[in-house]
Amino acid sequence: MEFGYFAQCFVPDFGYEGNPDWEAQRIRDNLEISQLCDRHGFKYIWASEHHFLREYSHMSSPEVFLSAVASTTENVHLGSAIFNITAPVNHPVRSAERAAMIDVLSNGRFELGTGRGSSSTEVMGFGMPGTPRDPETGLADTEVTRGLWDEAIRQIPHMWREGAYSYEGDSFSMPAREIFPKPVTKPHPPLWVACGSPGTFEKAGKLGIGVLCFTIGTPDEIAPLIEIYKNEVASCKNPVGDYVHDNVMCVGFGICLDDREVAIDWATRGHMYYYQCLVYRWLDTFPKPDGIPEWPAVIPEPTHDDVKMAIEGGSLCVGNAEDCIHVSRQYERVGADQYVISPLTSTLPMDVVRETIVNFGKHVIPVIDTDPMHRSTRQREAALAAAI
Repeated sequence: MEFGYFAQCFVPDFGYEGNPDWEAQRIRDNLEISQLCDRHGFKYIWASEHHFLREYSHMSSPEVFLSAVASTTENVHLGSAIFNITAPVNHPVRSAERAAMIDVLSNGRFELGTGRGSSSTEVMGFGMPGTPRDPETGLADTEVTRGLWDEAIRQIPHMWREGAYSYEGDSFSMPAREIFPKPVTKPHPPLWVACGSPGTFEKAGKLGIGVLCFTIGTPDEIAPLIEIYKNEVASCKNPVGDYVHDNVMCVGFGICLDDREVAIDWATRGHMYYYQCLVYRWLDTFPKPDGIPEWPAVIPEPTHDDVKMAIEGGSLCVGNAEDCIHVSRQYERVGADQYVISPLTSTLPMDVVRETIVNFGKHVIPVIDTDPMHRSTRQREAALAAAI
């Protein structure tokens, strides 16, 4: 199993007190940690695309952020998690162009994670049709975006090929034009999609693309979803791209310090639960679990005992190296191919985050990830060799 870092760009309002440069600082902090990950054995840097979601994520231009990461790193792959490829938000041709440009500038280290937006605030902000809420569940209906994503994901691989591209479709059209630049990754960068429900895991497998798992739960709770995907992708004969990309990425929090008790203490006062409440404040397509209050009320931060129980159950990667290896093994056991930590979805001090990255690189990653090649690269090269 491989490891990555997730740059979400969480910017809590209370950080502005005494620091008018707070937003810019948080963006730069994520860049610094991304650079540190490159030097300590992490294989991926992921950056989200979100719009209009105050505090939760100010990462509206992941292509710009990842280009900065590309220019200051050597080994990590750069993943969009996600680019919204639906036509009203980003014209699919523009998504293909941006992805290819990052791929060129990073010398073939880009991987295209895609999605269709995760809230009515984002979707309706770009002129999508109205998304009424279900009167029983309170969830927003963003079903209109499903067809937009389906159409775009099937077209983007064609845009990267040689020669003119043209298309007459439901959500976008294109007269015959050749699209530049072309990716340096052959036949094209790996494709991924954000997944949360059994249906999206199944669809990803049928399409032969990787899964960005954003489902909240323990490894055992996520295991059935991974199984659905693995069963489908194993039998995929006609992938949406030019090869099958069998890969599952799971995201979690992370603190890895020499002193276990200090790590647990930081987890009780790093605003992890504040961040989780923001998830349900903004992402109104997600069912809200029992116990999550209506915003602006927030749930109390976890106690020491809460954190210890979460470590044991594998849902919180916090503690010393032994603890973090234990949690990582739980994800590996249920079929995850990559575990991604996001310690800056908190208010942890930067020295704690830096120590976490260094300790993962020294003590956790070498125990679990013994393959020097990226899994996505190995699969892509195998597909190229088989085609010869």
